[in-house]
Amino acid sequence: MPHRFRKHYTVAEARALLPQVRSWLERLGQLRGALAKHDERLVALRTQANDLGGEVVIAWVRVMADLQGVLLEFHQRDIQVKDLDRGLLDFPALMDGKEVFLCWEQEEEDIGFWHDLDAGYAGRERLEE
Repeated sequence: MPHRFRKHYTVAEARALLPQVRSWLERLGQLRGALAKHDERLVALRTQANDLGGEVVIAWVRVMADLQGVLLEFHQRDIQVKDLDRGLLDFPALMDGKEVFLCWEQEEEDIGFWHDLDAGYAGRERLEE
């Protein structure tokens, strides 16, 4: 049966990426905060029947482009962003020849869980090492 993902991580490879992943998630948090502020400004301008062009829209577009750029880092590596608020990620992996996800949440120190591709967070099982 063909695999759904082109990249499969070993536990060691996924762990080695955690410092970079944490950095990307931190950046996404900053960008999401900036986007919310720009959204508030745009809504305020619109309700006051002001022109929505210019600096405010350009700033919003820049933040959106930066946000997409960071999300692309995950996409290019086949890392699945499951819940951005929680920093919940899945790394495609192979266990006994079967495709699974190594599951990690931002608050966790290390990657310690896995689940079947269709099981989701509720189906997490502790890695045996």
